[in-house]
Amino acid sequence: MRSEGRFRRRRPSCLLGSALALGAAVCFGAAPRVEAASARGSIADTSLAWPSPEELARVLTLSDYNTRVVMLGATLLGLASGIIGTFMLLRKRALMGDALSHATLPGIGLAFMVMAAAGGTGKYLPGLLLGAMISGAIGLGCVLAIRSWTRLKEDAALGIVLSVFFGLGVALLGIVQKMDTGSAAGLESFIYGKTASMLSGDAALIAGAAAVIALTCAALFKEFALLCFDSGYARAQGWPITGLDVVMMVLVVGVTVIGLQAVGLILMIALLVIPPAAARFWTNHLSAMVLVSGLIGALSGLLGAGFSALVPRLPAGAIIVVVGSLIFGFSLLFGPARGWLARTLVQRRLSRKVLRQNLLRAMFEYHEQAEGAAAGVAKEASPGSSLTVAELLARRAWSLRTLRRTLRAAQRDRLVRVDAGVCVVLTREGLAEAQRVVRNHRLWEIYLITHADIAPSHVDRDADELEHVLGATMVRSLEERLAEERPVPALPPSPHSLVGT
Repeated sequence: MRSEGRFRRRRPSCLLGSALALGAAVCFGAAPRVEAASARGSIADTSLAWPSPEELARVLTLSDYNTRVVMLGATLLGLASGIIGTFMLLRKRALMGDALSHATLPGIGLAFMVMAAAGGTGKYLPGLLLGAMISGAIGLGCVLAIRSWTRLKEDAALGIVLSVFFGLGVALLGIVQKMDTGSAAGLESFIYGKTASMLSGDAALIAGAAAVIALTCAALFKEFALLCFDSGYARAQGWPITGLDVVMMVLVVGVTVIGLQAVGLILMIALLVIPPAAARFWTNHLSAMVLVSGLIGALSGLLGAGFSALVPRLPAGAIIVVVGSLIFGFSLLFGPARGWLARTLVQRRLSRKVLRQNLLRAMFEYHEQAEGAAAGVAKEASPGSSLTVAELLARRAWSLRTLRRTLRAAQRDRLVRVDAGVCVVLTREGLAEAQRVVRNHRLWEIYLITHADIAPSHVDRDADELEHVLGATMVRSLEERLAEERPVPALPPSPHSLVGT
């Protein structure tokens, strides 16, 4: 009888929960699926059904109030997470958000117990979030204390705080589940997230927190940038490194706490890491990276929440993370700054440039040595003098296939001419380019011999690794440095020939 009475007392709350779930399903356009499931004879059907054109139109036009609230809240959460996550990633503390999110769980359980002991229901959301923030701040303090007062590294401190606080939180939730003060079935949503239950007040809270985070990052942009890239220099200049670290961590705690309702503490780390990691493939400038990261986070939240509204049986928090992962994969492949395709094209272009320059230098030096030996003095090669393919293969450790491919590319650029498929001849344009390449190579060799104390017998390989990336500014700098000691002729002689004389 006692258990029956307890069941009867819980029955109104169960009916209320069912009514709320049915209302959320109607707002998301899921009622047709329930009817379809009933028509099939089972209300426990878990199959996924694609949305009808009417449902798609309702989501795209944001006709439902709940859809607007959820998509707005998820978008603003992704924006805030992407902005502060950029500095976390560059500060090499990406996992700090993971530790802080897990550290909020004990605060949620303790806040529930305190509010229930005070006569409340224990589910007052601002109270739960306040407890989560206090617990997260304590976890942050523990990480900083372990890192500062012990010899343990930061990764060990993060692992200790994450595991201890999360274990304590799970234990407290187990105690809460056995309390007689009321049902605690809703607290698990803080672990896995429950985006569909977001209210207008939650969206307003996320909007306020996002505004505070964006304004703080804009006001401290210079300080955060210096902290991320050269904290040692910042400390030497008298900047409050510890204070800036604390401010950054407080912002991370704030965005973590407001994200508990949306994606949960387990997946919150994804919103802090994935957007800035994806933005890194699109730009090399910090300001642009912050903007792109915020945009990717906002886009992940918007598309994830929208797709979850179309297919209500898919959890919104997980879908938001999946969408962010897809954007990351696209950025990894096609990002213009550091993407795989861009880097592959740059490396291939550089490889072709190196092969072409080595071909021109080999031909120029061969003719220079041959004509200099015949005349008794070194002199420049003249256009029209030929070199066979076999002689080129002997000069360079090339395969025949690589040499023929390089010759075809040089012919397209009108640098060489191949007669009868055997004799290779430098054109006038090729001679001018070859002379420029040889001059840059010898300037760099002379600089390494003079200022880096590299033996002339070993300098050729070191110079060959860098000469292909010498720009006009670097060449002028070499000329000025060498001109201070001795005049630099139009074409310096080879250091190897000078050693032998």
